[in-house]
Amino acid sequence: MPRISEFFGIAIYLYFADTNRHQAPHFHAKYGGEEAVYSIPDGDRLAGRLPKRQERLVQAWTALREAELEQAWNHAVNFEPPGRVEPPS
Repeated sequence: MPRISEFFGIAIYLYFADTNRHQAPHFHAKYGGEEAVYSIPDGDRLAGRLPKRQERLVQAWTALREAELEQAWNHAVNFEPPGRVEPPS
């Protein structure tokens, strides 16, 4: 599971071919001992949970990096390295 970004202590991961568990394009966000799954492109939470502040940061970042996240997802489901997605600037 490649880490594609990290900001404010939040690590963002894409799992290769993780479409069996979640059908929609998505990524996993981890903060402390918490993990949540968010959809691409809208940033809706699909599973798990993060503290409210971190969730807002993840959702704002998703809106900023929508095209990059979609590109990373397309690479990952084709078993290609997804690359890095820039943290918020």
